[in-house]
Amino acid sequence: MAEKLRWGCLGAAQFALTKFLPAIPACQYAELAAIASRDPAKARKAAKKLGIPKAYGSYEELLADPEIDVVYNPLPNHLHLEWTVRAAAAGKHVLCEKPIALNVAEVDEMIAARDRYKVKIGEAFMVRTHPQWVRARELVRRGALGELRAITGFFSYYNRDPKNIRNIPEAGGGALYDIGCYTIHLSRFLFGEEPVRVAAVLERDPEFGTDRLTSAVLDYPSGQCTWTVSTQLVPYQRMQAFGTKARLEVEIPFNAPKDRPARIFIDRGGDLTGATIRTEEFPVCDQYTVEADAFSKAVLEDREAPVPLEDSRANMAVIEAVFRAARSGKWEPV
Repeated sequence: MAEKLRWGCLGAAQFALTKFLPAIPACQYAELAAIASRDPAKARKAAKKLGIPKAYGSYEELLADPEIDVVYNPLPNHLHLEWTVRAAAAGKHVLCEKPIALNVAEVDEMIAARDRYKVKIGEAFMVRTHPQWVRARELVRRGALGELRAITGFFSYYNRDPKNIRNIPEAGGGALYDIGCYTIHLSRFLFGEEPVRVAAVLERDPEFGTDRLTSAVLDYPSGQCTWTVSTQLVPYQRMQAFGTKARLEVEIPFNAPKDRPARIFIDRGGDLTGATIRTEEFPVCDQYTVEADAFSKAVLEDREAPVPLEDSRANMAVIEAVFRAARSGKWEPV
């Protein structure tokens, strides 16, 4: 049996309890060892439900446990920096949820902590290691689309719960931080380069103050990416890449299903009714299992994290530029 790293989770966030942690038992290189919550009863309840051996009533207790190798940080965005750095100082490797920080300066602090404490710190963009996106980039790289010139993305859901952290500005809520980070990350992933400037428009919820509808144009050396994200629209997601010879579409780009095959479509444009579309299917997988295994393997083999902090810093620089462009109404450099 392959060596398994022992993972501990900070907090009992709903996403962690329903998406990420249930995927760990299927991992080849990771196992769930502990969960911590500031509410001991909540930690115990989660541990019992998910079969986690240890439950702690504080984050500090988990970080002090010498048997924990990797810390998963799904805390609200504004707490990512503090607890990622504290985990690193305790000698733990850290996989931190996206967006990993609120600005470039915070990522720089994480880079300093990673280098100081000699640990791995990675951002949890589960899309990065999903087979459908690995294949999409392979097709782009080998020229299956011709020259990649344009990317479009759309990601939306509806949430007006005032208690939800996605609707709290102080917690790093809003559409750009929560889901715009995906469209930015994946356009950078496919182009294989960084945008040089951005233009954007942003509409804020009059009650919450968070951005509820944000659109941007990212100007890359090789082409352009346009996208729209929203926290208050009908749920939908799609991402497409357009080349000089073909178009590639990812059917469910962000929340890839774990109960049926994922699909991408490649179309050379010979028939607008879709008769020329070729479909590629990928074996059923849980992208969070793939993500946790990929990060664990990077630790075990002393390789770079699947999404290293340098990549996170570049992504955050674009997010900052989008905010600036929305305020200024002008093109802003990245």
